[in-house]
Amino acid sequence: MSGRLIVISGPSGVGKGTVASALEASDPNIKISVSATTRQPRTGDIHGVNYFFLSKDEFEQMVSRNEFLEYAEYVNNCYGTPIKPVLENLEQGISVILEIDVKGAFQVKEKYPDAVLIFLTAPMETLVKRIEGRQKMDQSELEKRLSTAGWEFLQADKFDHVIENNDLDETVDKVRKILNVM
Repeated sequence: MSGRLIVISGPSGVGKGTVASALEASDPNIKISVSATTRQPRTGDIHGVNYFFLSKDEFEQMVSRNEFLEYAEYVNNCYGTPIKPVLENLEQGISVILEIDVKGAFQVKEKYPDAVLIFLTAPMETLVKRIEGRQKMDQSELEKRLSTAGWEFLQADKFDHVIENNDLDETVDKVRKILNVM
């Protein structure tokens, strides 16, 4: 039996990572895929755990070798999902959560139509507080993230499910119900 491919997407600050981590912690048959990125590590980030931190050249070489399930540029950094570990887990019956941006979600759905796409949403003022609380960033980066969030909200109806993330436990329960029905 193969695992399911689950995509959790939504704007920056919506809680994708928190929801994905809660799902992984509650079920040994769910793993979060580790993405690759060209962004600099934040305080506490661990290579191979939070992300695979790559140079722009290393990232581009992986793209040229078709080693990503999906990839995109977001706020001047590249992000991508290495395909090999995802396929290995799915073949072992382990469901894999991809915590990725909206454009990446669409790439995955195109390649894997059975993937479950879940869009998390939250009020804009909540997103701003979460983004600002993450790390020090200049006004230009904050504006880029918020502009991107506006476009992402307009894409929500293209997802299989939309969940407002106001309360972590409720959100995780809603995702579990979606996965149990399938």
